[in-house]
Amino acid sequence: MISQTAEYALRAMVFLAEEGEPRTIQQIAGVTRVPSGYLSKVMQGMARQGLVRSQRGLGGGFALAIPPENLTIYDIVQAVDPVQRITHCPLNLPAHQRELCPLHRRLDDAARLTEESFRASRLADLIRGGEPTFGPGVAPLPMATALPEGEDRKP
Repeated sequence: MISQTAEYALRAMVFLAEEGEPRTIQQIAGVTRVPSGYLSKVMQGMARQGLVRSQRGLGGGFALAIPPENLTIYDIVQAVDPVQRITHCPLNLPAHQRELCPLHRRLDDAARLTEESFRASRLADLIRGGEPTFGPGVAPLPMATALPEGEDRKP
């Protein structure tokens, strides 16, 4: 449904929302189990979109630039790997110039519903419930620098 890149971005944003303070790429990667080199690219993309801010130096790292109550899942996903909508016939068939065929209309309906669901879900909704998502039961993995064979590499 969503790319590995979007999944990684969501994990990082949930972690930052729970922490409330800047965290380094290594800290985020270790706890969220995302390869640090790949996460760095994802975080830079979200910084360019204004979702996170980065601080250099002692006590630096990445932090949310927008309160979790004001940040939707849609905002995060769109920043790193937008939901793809079907606006014209991918086959360029003349009979489908004016409207999508039933197959592509159905697929676009699914994408629209996904968009609506993501727009209705705030980051704050994912961190409510008491226990942290990446709490005491989740041990950080050793630092990974590469994705396993066949994983999505699109930041």
